[in-house]
Amino acid sequence: MSDGGLRAVFLENRPMLLRLLAARLGNRDDAEDALQDMWLRVEQLANRPIDQPAAFLYRVAANLATDRRIAGQRGVARDTAWVDVQPLAEELPDAERTLIARDRLAAVESAMAAMPDRMRTALHMFRVEERPQREIAETIGISLSGVEKLLQRAYRHIIEASEDFDAGMAKRHRLGSGKGA
Repeated sequence: MSDGGLRAVFLENRPMLLRLLAARLGNRDDAEDALQDMWLRVEQLANRPIDQPAAFLYRVAANLATDRRIAGQRGVARDTAWVDVQPLAEELPDAERTLIARDRLAAVESAMAAMPDRMRTALHMFRVEERPQREIAETIGISLSGVEKLLQRAYRHIIEASEDFDAGMAKRHRLGSGKGA
C-alpha cells in the first residue's frame, strides 16, 4: 500500500461507511461524528501496513458503531438512574419546614444541654459514638441497668422538649391564623 493508501481507501469508501454507520447508529449526525473519529484513527494508522484496508475500515466502522451504541445505552441508564433517585418537588422541604426543623433541632440541643453530665455523656456515647452500653457502663462507672435508665431518662427529656416545641408551634399557628389561644 502506498503512503496515502489507507487514507485513499477511506475517502473512496466514505459514502458507504457513512451509510453503514447511519444504519447502525440510527441517525446521520451520529454517523458523521463516528466517521470523523474513524478519520482520526486512519490518520494514526496511515503509515502501518494493512493487508485488506477496505475490510479493516468496515470493521473499524462496525466497532465504532457498537461502542457508541453501548456508550449511549449506558448514558441513558445512568441518566435514568439519576432522575429516579432525585426527590420530587413536593418531597423537598420548603422554607417554612426548613426553619421549623432548625428550631426543633435547637430545642433538642437545648434539652441535651440541660441534661445532667452523666446522662448527656451516656446519650452521646451511645447515639453519636455508637458505643455499646456495656462499654458506657464501664467508662462512666455504673451498672448496665444504670446506663439503660440514663438513656431512658435522656430520651424522655428529648421527647418532652419535642412535645413542648410542637405545642409552642401549634399555639403560634393558632395565634398567627387569627383564631386566638
